[in-house]
Amino acid sequence: MYPGQQQQGPYGPQQPGPYGAPQPPAGPYGHQSPYPGPYGAQPHPPQQPYQTPYPPQQPYPPQQPYPPHQAGPHPHRQQAAPPPAQHLGEGRMRLDPNLTPAQRELAVKIQAKSKPMAYGMVLGIPLTFGGAHYGITQKPLGFVAALAGLALLAFGVFSLLQMRGLKRQLRLVTADAWRSPAAHLPGARKAATQAAYLNGLLVLLSLTATGYLLYKGAGWGAYGNSLGFGGLMLAAALPFGMALAAATTIPQLLQVIPAGAKVGRSLYSIIFVLATTVTGEGIKGGSAGPIVAGGTTLLICGGAMSLLGKAARRMRGEAG
Repeated sequence: MYPGQQQQGPYGPQQPGPYGAPQPPAGPYGHQSPYPGPYGAQPHPPQQPYQTPYPPQQPYPPQQPYPPHQAGPHPHRQQAAPPPAQHLGEGRMRLDPNLTPAQRELAVKIQAKSKPMAYGMVLGIPLTFGGAHYGITQKPLGFVAALAGLALLAFGVFSLLQMRGLKRQLRLVTADAWRSPAAHLPGARKAATQAAYLNGLLVLLSLTATGYLLYKGAGWGAYGNSLGFGGLMLAAALPFGMALAAATTIPQLLQVIPAGAKVGRSLYSIIFVLATTVTGEGIKGGSAGPIVAGGTTLLICGGAMSLLGKAARRMRGEAG
């Protein structure tokens, strides 16, 4: 509407009232409110920033990394006894973690008896034979050393007998030391017979090694001095003891007892290590004899260990 122009109504120009044309009041933000009245014309107070009734939150400290998860013992599961501490130079074998508490206890006792047995044998055999050699060839004082060696040897044999008693107790709680539940199967009986032949071959190899050492001792001059003779007897006693141990497993295998195959496999592994040393020395020295002998022994022992492992599994009734 322009100034001076009359306001048009629906029925013609509208006349102003006694107070002129009503003008709507202005709102608080400069525009005119379309709703005049006590509430429309009231100016709003200036808006204050919102303040919470709680104190401002402090920043959280930096989060520490979570420690690695450690599985605790199951409340309803029987825990096996912890393995014995392994110390450098102690000569202990690491125990199988799958042993039961009773088996672990007996295995620890056997290990404890193995140390005095080894000391008695290793010190008693050379002292006995070397002292007797010195007493016969040099002076009677050697017989005193032979008596001391006999005492040490007797102590070693006594510890060995105690170990055998503990091993018998261990066999009572070891499944492989009993007759296989699959002994009636032809495959298990065939595997047991095969393992018995392999352990018989081990007896022959051990006795051959004993005779070889006694024969080579003459060329080494071991029979001419007491110290060399005692050392030679100790060296020959090792394969001879292995022959006896392998011979005791043959009756077990004929009864289809898997433990005989495990013992034979362990004895073959000792010869395998010795043959590896002989082969390595032959390669360093460029000598064909030790290489051929050591390599042939490695092949025999490796094949026998593999076959004995398969035989033990078949005697247990397992596949393979």
